[in-house]
Amino acid sequence: MHAQQSAAAGSGLIGRGAGLRATDTEHGSTARPRPPPSARADRMSIASLKRAARRCRACPLWEPATQTVFGAGPDDARFFVVGEQAGDQEDLRGEPFVGPAGQLLDRALADAGIARETLYVTNVIKHFKFELRGKRRLHKRANAGEIAACTPWLVRELETVNPRHVVCLGAMAAHAILGKQFRLLDQRGRWLRREDGRWCLATVHPSFVLRSRIGGGYEATYTDFVADLRKLRKPPR
Repeated sequence: MHAQQSAAAGSGLIGRGAGLRATDTEHGSTARPRPPPSARADRMSIASLKRAARRCRACPLWEPATQTVFGAGPDDARFFVVGEQAGDQEDLRGEPFVGPAGQLLDRALADAGIARETLYVTNVIKHFKFELRGKRRLHKRANAGEIAACTPWLVRELETVNPRHVVCLGAMAAHAILGKQFRLLDQRGRWLRREDGRWCLATVHPSFVLRSRIGGGYEATYTDFVADLRKLRKPPR
């Protein structure tokens, strides 16, 4: 089953940012958004979506990858966390956010007072894209075609979990959920409401925080990341 076939009903939802009414909790809203779509009786379960995704051949990324890395967490989670793409450890273990970035995310969530096991965590791209340097597999960013091929799976995950709140980690995730007009570093840490009624908050990807250990400013970068995540403790209703 190709992703386009399984998610055709919602394939345009995320790419258009669901018609964001870009107002935030600090400045108020100028329009009343529709409530989130109610659960459909005929929707696929997360387990069945995961099985279907294993057979996806919509782009070439499946060929060198070890396995599909689908989302994990409660299928009725209140918070739906979206990262960018699976990494080396995720590819080997078949679970999202289990490598160095995932370990930092776990630490930051704990420092923010958020239990990871209450979150549904996934990525825009479900396969590890890499290039070989000797025996090392180095991360390589997915291109626009690969993002488009994988987005329908994210749409179906969002429909199935049907969360009230979405958290985007990194620019790729923010653009998938909020639209390409979204500017991460200018708009991070603010709850924005989409036309479908879901509240969305974007922040940097934990790998950005990790890179600051080399580039400098790690403590401040980590503190800002935790501050963004702490806003999940008192989300808008």
